[in-house]
Amino acid sequence: MQKKIGIIGCGTIGSELAFAIDNGKVKNASVVLLFDRVSSAAKNLKHRLGNSNPITFSKFSQFISSTAFKETDIIIEAASQAAVKKFAKRILLLNKSLMIMSTGALSDGSLVRELSSAMEKHTGNIYIPSGAIAGIDAIRSVKHLLGSVILTTTKNPKALAGAPFFNRTNIRIDKIVKRTLLYQGNAVDAIKKFPANVNVAMVLSLAGLGAKKTIVRIIADPATDLNQHEIVAKGPFGEISIVVRNSPSPNNPKTSFLAALSAVECLRTICDDRIKIGT
Repeated sequence: MQKKIGIIGCGTIGSELAFAIDNGKVKNASVVLLFDRVSSAAKNLKHRLGNSNPITFSKFSQFISSTAFKETDIIIEAASQAAVKKFAKRILLLNKSLMIMSTGALSDGSLVRELSSAMEKHTGNIYIPSGAIAGIDAIRSVKHLLGSVILTTTKNPKALAGAPFFNRTNIRIDKIVKRTLLYQGNAVDAIKKFPANVNVAMVLSLAGLGAKKTIVRIIADPATDLNQHEIVAKGPFGEISIVVRNSPSPNNPKTSFLAALSAVECLRTICDDRIKIGT
């Protein structure tokens, strides 16, 4: 049965997902709703789709009260951590499943508890793509044996522009001329300081030791054009070491190309009943 999809956020990730559904890369799915607080963003995306005719909204109240929303199966959040905190619970309470892209929002323990409670009382599910990293199944399989998990993220300084971290430091992005360790701390703090850059830290935390015990290192390297994520997990099982070097999205250097591809594959798995992995 074809699943009807609504998308919150019509930027890089939201657009890539809409195009994947529209051109048939995601089978058994159709885009029926687009929501963005900037009305022109949703309308522009709609006009770029060749096979879909979604209804666009710029007000959330109208989005969730529409007839099309009531008929929707899955809502994809591709906007921001703030959008997750503001809209996720309401979507779940309306019995809709939700794919969360801005996973950094889940570093808020009280929010996670609220969303878990909403799922227990209603029929919606939460889906979290692996994003710009790999090996999440391996981390999850040894979750009970983990002693330490360290994520080292290396990006070109330009890809880190706008991070709140720079508001409380004398470091200037345009003055970084060599590989520089900017930050080291737990995932909770890292997500606050680099909210647009380390959503992967939360994905890793959920699979492993949790955000307070997952160590994150942020390195700025002007010599690289790639977004690199290195995971080292240790325990009595041995050691897991994973390195992923992503090309930045052509439309947004802060977003890894793999993040969009991962979201497409996650949605494809949900929508295609024939796909059975790990069973």
